[in-house]
Amino acid sequence: MSGPQIIRTPNGEELVVLPRAEYEALVERADHEAEDADDVAIYDARKAAGGGVLPPEVSAAILRGESRLKAIRNWRGETQLHLSSKTGIGQGYLSDLESGRRAGTTETIAKLAQALSVPVEWLS
Repeated sequence: MSGPQIIRTPNGEELVVLPRAEYEALVERADHEAEDADDVAIYDARKAAGGGVLPPEVSAAILRGESRLKAIRNWRGETQLHLSSKTGIGQGYLSDLESGRRAGTTETIAKLAQALSVPVEWLS
């Protein structure tokens, strides 16, 4: 069978029979569309929260696997050592924040956001 086949039931309902490969491709496409819809919802929620939109370079770095903090720090041209000096946050602790080994307190995130000149929401 090369394409879909339409079958009519005795009560007039039309059914479509298609090759499994086409069915699986449709299911995969639907999954991607659902994932895209989830991404759009997250984007809309962040934008509504007043945090604005991340710069494309930051978004690209996050998609490559960098943490949000590291992506923003690199975008601002800061080293961990210099950011540590500006904020009074230890370089090792900063490294732990970037790698996800530790979560920062509200105060720590606020200091980092101020030092990087970005909205706090970008680092939350």
